[in-house]
Amino acid sequence: MSYRVVWFKRDLRWHDHAALAQAAQGGPVLCLYILEPSLWRQPDAALQHLAFIRESLRELHRALRHQGGGVHLLVGEAPEVLARLHAAAPFAELHSHEETGNAPSYERDKAVARWCRAQGVRWVEHRQFGVVRGLKDRNRWAGQWEAQMAVPQRLLQPLAFATAPCPADPWPAAASLGLNEYDPPARQRGGRPLGLAVLDEFLQERSGQYRGGISSPLSAPTACSRLSPYLSWGCLSLREVVQATQETLLGIEGQDPGDRRRQQGLQAFLSRLHWHCHFIQKLESEPEIEWRNMHRGYDGLREASFHSAHFEALQAGRTGWPLVDACVAMLRHTGWLNFRMRAMLVSVAAYPLWLHWRPVGQWLATQFLDYEPGIHWSQMQMQSGTTGINLTRVYNPIKQAREHDPQGRFVRHWLPALRRVPDAWLFEPWRMPAELQARCGVKVGVDIAEPLVELSAATRQAKADLHARRQLSQVRAGVAEVIERHASRANRHMVSDREPRPRRQQAAPPAQLGLSFSAD
Repeated sequence: MSYRVVWFKRDLRWHDHAALAQAAQGGPVLCLYILEPSLWRQPDAALQHLAFIRESLRELHRALRHQGGGVHLLVGEAPEVLARLHAAAPFAELHSHEETGNAPSYERDKAVARWCRAQGVRWVEHRQFGVVRGLKDRNRWAGQWEAQMAVPQRLLQPLAFATAPCPADPWPAAASLGLNEYDPPARQRGGRPLGLAVLDEFLQERSGQYRGGISSPLSAPTACSRLSPYLSWGCLSLREVVQATQETLLGIEGQDPGDRRRQQGLQAFLSRLHWHCHFIQKLESEPEIEWRNMHRGYDGLREASFHSAHFEALQAGRTGWPLVDACVAMLRHTGWLNFRMRAMLVSVAAYPLWLHWRPVGQWLATQFLDYEPGIHWSQMQMQSGTTGINLTRVYNPIKQAREHDPQGRFVRHWLPALRRVPDAWLFEPWRMPAELQARCGVKVGVDIAEPLVELSAATRQAKADLHARRQLSQVRAGVAEVIERHASRANRHMVSDREPRPRRQQAAPPAQLGLSFSAD
């Protein structure tokens, strides 16, 4: 039997799927999903990711069933699964999308490449995002991104399916994969139909809230696009989202204030879709930034002083700063948090708590349903100050609460123990006199934790330590190399990833403030 294998990974869709479209041109295809136990035992994997994938695979299988086929599930390590298939019925080609994933997935891909070479199987990898594999020069990257986004979408054509040469495997239990059983009850559900519905709702209704609405945790759940998990797990292609946004912009008249707000929101959203790939390109170009500092001059800055008790308190939502603890509570319940609150969490971890970004990043990867390794690790380092090319970003959780939750509605919703605390004390409850605590029915140190450190002093010391390291001659000397590898080419004279300073008559473009631009 002559057939081609289409290996689905983080591309769980049937529309605009280059690997499926090209493989189908050569004859029958076998659509394969490999559930790899070693990848699910990694510290950045979570049950919510697996559950979202399972929901998405169901929809993919249902769509392909209408064509007479489906998705074949096999459990095992990828080279072993491919060898099992090949032994039962040899195939000449393997098609998949390129993946910029974590280190184990990168090693897995190298092992698959070795197996393909040994067996004489041609492995065709197709571009999925605007990321360029083997990129040597960042100068032309933006133009390549635009060109990739302008390519016509691949439509699903009638398919011929090969008969699977071996039976499908049952879906494994989470415990057998070493996964914690927790799955956020209010997380978004997977599948392309739901992704399309979210896209349409955002473009037609919610995009007018985007500018001005994505920073506050109160307005962000509806103002943000909420497309991030559907992009991260490939239920939608980035290209179709870009093109749908551009088409919507062309159709807006722009005469009344509502139209103008939608235009501004969609333009800002397009900018963040561009930055989405800009950050993933960093991990593609330098996979080591997942586990070591982008600028090696910052090695040893925080590692030796890691305070495990502080990290455990952060994970438990017991830092004592109400907005931080409320964000952790929301994250545990929904698997999502808006970009500014993500940045604030990392800032609190990196500066007053002085925690190294790697273990914090592994924990947050499990909490974010939309975990995209390239964006995640690039942003973890940027928010922690170890890139060497970014301005220091320090978010004061008390100031952020006053600016983005001035009436305390967000904090009171997620921290019920504080619902009777007066506004004047809500964001600094540890300052309340004991008699007022008794009247409010809250006891600091029990119902809400005491702050782990004195915020101002700890932040001041952290900034001093970081800036002292930054001023070292060997650290200053290493900046140019990082710029050459990773910095935006929007302005060659800039020493950061921010967009260029606009001309006086132009409105400022949205700055890079978040941990996941695909989410905002």
